[in-house]
Amino acid sequence: MAVDILFRARGLSKVYGSGGAAVIALQGVDLDVSAGEFVVILGPSGSGKSTLLNILGGLDTPTAGDVTFRDHALTGASDDELTRYRREHVGFVFQFYNLIPGLTALENVQLVTDLTLNDPHGRGAEDPAAALRLVGLGDRLDFFPAQLSGGEQQRVAIARAVAKRPDVLLCDEPTGALDFETGKLVLEALRRANRDLGTSTVVITHNVGIAAMADRVLRMRSGAIVDVVVNGAPCEPAALAW
Repeated sequence: MAVDILFRARGLSKVYGSGGAAVIALQGVDLDVSAGEFVVILGPSGSGKSTLLNILGGLDTPTAGDVTFRDHALTGASDDELTRYRREHVGFVFQFYNLIPGLTALENVQLVTDLTLNDPHGRGAEDPAAALRLVGLGDRLDFFPAQLSGGEQQRVAIARAVAKRPDVLLCDEPTGALDFETGKLVLEALRRANRDLGTSTVVITHNVGIAAMADRVLRMRSGAIVDVVVNGAPCEPAALAW
């Protein structure tokens, strides 16, 4: 059976600045991500993993190379095309939650689903309450961000990201600001979104302990992918240790 390739990147390079001040963030990166796959990208600060994630998400563009999403070129796309791509296909989860303080958990998620439902090009949206139940917050619908723990706020952010039914979740250090036990709850929420909704998921992190739950692990150093490991039997988030 043919593999459904979501992302295909070839020869991606990214250079910031020029001359003696030039910083090489990526150099010659080749990458495929399959539909439904859970990928963890490991690397220290400065390894290029955030730059790669931003290019996949249409937040940045490569200096050289090509990247496609379902065979549609992101390289060379206009700002309007990239905006539509992000709105229709990508859910972002960042280290910091970026919730609106004056809105409840339900309203924070509903804000995104309302925008999706009003988009003539959109594919529909998940029920906001159902999205919150998916991440284990069915009893926190009417809580404001200040009434929630850090882990609960991050799970609201995940619910907000998955509620518009994206093809892919791109996660930048989603457990970076959390303690061990809370971090595992967040990873369980990501795993449920991946399994129950079929959402492809790419997580970048410096935390090697997270790698055991991935279908595939990429290691980056100095702007390049230096190792790829396929996990034959990914473990459950509850079994992770770091």
